[in-house]
Amino acid sequence: MILNTNLKNELAHVTAYAAVKTYDFIGKKNKILADKAAVDAMRTKLNNLDINGQIVIGEGELDEAPMLYIGEKIGTGQGINLDIAVDPVEGTNFVANNLPGGLSVLAVAEKGNLFNAPETYMNKIAYGSDVPTSCLDLDYTISKNINNFADYKKIKTNEITVCLLDRPRHDYIIKELKKLNVKIKLLTDGDVAGALMVTDKKYGVDIFMGIGGGPEGVLAACALDSYNCRFQGRFIFETIEDKTRAKNMGIDDLNRKYNINEIVKGESIFCASGITGGDLVNGVNLIENKFIVETLVTHKNSSVNIEKIEIPNT
Repeated sequence: MILNTNLKNELAHVTAYAAVKTYDFIGKKNKILADKAAVDAMRTKLNNLDINGQIVIGEGELDEAPMLYIGEKIGTGQGINLDIAVDPVEGTNFVANNLPGGLSVLAVAEKGNLFNAPETYMNKIAYGSDVPTSCLDLDYTISKNINNFADYKKIKTNEITVCLLDRPRHDYIIKELKKLNVKIKLLTDGDVAGALMVTDKKYGVDIFMGIGGGPEGVLAACALDSYNCRFQGRFIFETIEDKTRAKNMGIDDLNRKYNINEIVKGESIFCASGITGGDLVNGVNLIENKFIVETLVTHKNSSVNIEKIEIPNT
């Protein structure tokens, strides 16, 4: 097993350290400084690892934030070859305003096994492992997806909960869901966390859908794969610049629909550390001069667990 327990633990500490470094910026109304603190911390910790890594999913372009940029070499260069996806602060507005849901996130896979996603938007749909992949599809209408889900689960549509970002671009989806009498859970931010709510019944979400960040889609897919959940995504290229960037990254079919096994292959590790407490994990706590950080860690073919990591307040 190339992605071993030691690497999993090291990566969990990377996101935990990044989460801790945002602590002083929680509720300070400055998402750029919070993001920069996490980026700098994550870069420092990753560069100390004995890996030969490369960032294939960076963050920042859409929000003009500090970046761990696509193509950046990471690690000492002495270890295994890894593709790395990062979102040092998922939910920058949550952190800036001290609202629940802020996370520090990364995922890794062996070189060539993680989709090199452009910094653009993605139409996506995610749902649990107990529903066949043929049941829901991005090419189906909203009504067909909801009714297929209800028929398979042998429930009424008013027993289904759909989660999506609260954005004007989703007004038509919300309108259709209301017609179908579906329960709706709206998120102000938190694309990755929203998708992960389909992993466990305790979150009360059956389907995640709508348009969000493409990089966040790949990150979520890594975790969902460990849960054997379903995911589909299709990138949205609206400008000439977007299309040119996609072509340069080797994406020839700009309308292609990707299934989860095309986004992440083989083993992967996903880590999400809480900054401000949310549904998935608790936020950073400072207790007796130690930071306590909860981190969700998934390892395809191994385990899914929440670890509590202690980091001294130095």
